[in-house]
Amino acid sequence: MNAQAAHPMLTNLVGLFLLFAMQAAPAPRPSPNLAGIAHVAFHVTDLPKSREFYRALGFEEAFAFNDPGKPPVSYVKVNDRQYIELYQRKDESQPLGLMHVCYEASDLDALHAYYVQQGVDAPAPRKARAGNLLFVLHDPEGQTLEFTQYMPGSLHYEARGKYVGANRIAEQMVLPTVPVRDLDSERSFYKKLGFEDAGSQNGIRLRLAGQSRQEIDLQNPGAPLQLAFTVPDAKGAAAKLRQRGLKAVESRGFVSVTDPDGVVIIFRSVVACVNTSCS
Repeated sequence: MNAQAAHPMLTNLVGLFLLFAMQAAPAPRPSPNLAGIAHVAFHVTDLPKSREFYRALGFEEAFAFNDPGKPPVSYVKVNDRQYIELYQRKDESQPLGLMHVCYEASDLDALHAYYVQQGVDAPAPRKARAGNLLFVLHDPEGQTLEFTQYMPGSLHYEARGKYVGANRIAEQMVLPTVPVRDLDSERSFYKKLGFEDAGSQNGIRLRLAGQSRQEIDLQNPGAPLQLAFTVPDAKGAAAKLRQRGLKAVESRGFVSVTDPDGVVIIFRSVVACVNTSCS
């Protein structure tokens, strides 16, 4: 066989090999990894009063919705990726406290694909009012979980670098309490979402899939609602809180204050969080 005949044959063989390799290579597996806690939403009795409380902690309102005929909503900023959402309750019949926790994903489509693969009834991501991608799940007890991806042009994206003053007591939210009735059932549900066991005391602590090291604490109803942050020094945080006229309760490695609706806000030393937990 001469060189001219061998050349196209070799080309065809290489092409067939590449085609086979592409068909044989497994498709990239979707990932359950989360970037962290995006926000925690609460129903509150008196929105201006709650907003002032969080302002005393150094957390400023980044934006708000005040639609005619609807209760107002305030978006209080912790850092460029984390918020506390305060929803004025409609009336006294509406329960106070936790509405939902929202988790950030760097690739929401990949996260959605993973949950569908796990048999989770996950609706397709859509664009939410603030301009970010979002999809919503419900746990076995009907409670809401949100998953978001921050998008260019969204209200959160445009607030980057703003409303983050130097007087913040803390710069990172690391753990909210989630009240549930059936701890075992809820644990199984979150495990399907990629959450990992992180210990248990009175309830069940779960760590988000990914590198954030942030957690949630599943507790039976009646346990105090808590929201935990890390600080370099709990004693220093306690001094700042008292200077701002807040009643600070100190314990070993952390200090706490209580918001107007009874949510316990915990500031825990980073060293204590590394050695134990951040609840």
